Amino acid sequence: MDVADRYRRVLDQVAEAALRAGRRPEEITVVAVSKGIDDERVREAVAAGVHILGENRVQEALRKRERLAGLVAPVGSPVSWHLVGHLQTNKVKFAVQLFDLIHSLDSVRLAREIQKRAEERGAEGRRVRVLVEVNLSGQASRFGVKETGLRPLLEEVAALPLVRVEGLMTIAPVVERMEQARPYFRQLYELAQTVREWGIPGVQMRDLSMGMSADFPVAVEEGATMIRVGTAIFGPRA
Repeated sequence: MDVADRYRRVLDQVAEAALRAGRRPEEITVVAVSKGIDDERVREAVAAGVHILGENRVQEALRKRERLAGLVAPVGSPVSWHLVGHLQTNKVKFAVQLFDLIHSLDSVRLAREIQKRAEERGAEGRRVRVLVEVNLSGQASRFGVKETGLRPLLEEVAALPLVRVEGLMTIAPVVERMEQARPYFRQLYELAQTVREWGIPGVQMRDLSMGMSADFPVAVEEGATMIRVGTAIFGPRA
């Protein structure tokens, strides 16, 4: 299958999963993860209807955005870029300019650096939209704040005027069957409900970013509003 066929198949799977869960397919946004993907396949994806591209590394995104400057989605608006990988503090200066949404805020230190870099932009400064990454698997190799540290982190970030929390993100552990990832997605959904009950001023829970190529149908069934899909759209990376 080519990129357009793969993308249509992903949309069909999203719709099927949404309907199984009594949801509307339009509630779910597909972030096409273009890490390591050549420019031609990225252009094919956008021509097929992709309007959000996700990158894992700031430097790769910087080069790719320069090469693909002016890329416009079929809906007529510029393509939106999201950072879906870990963000190092020494890359924040570029990240706040490159990305419309950062999925991987995981520490107060990082949040303060985002605030600092946003302030430096002066009159051009805008609130930086972020999701807080939560490590629900307990794996040391995964980034993200532990569940027990989520409330203190949110309360600290809420005090930063140029950092706006819009939801949560998680990465499920690698499993043999996608059904095995369900408890992690359900846990994030329930955690978002708890955050709403905390009522922290300025903290929104409008989005749940969870589910990737191997498990996104289950994530949709469990309440994902954003899925991060790479291989299922672009095929194997070079």
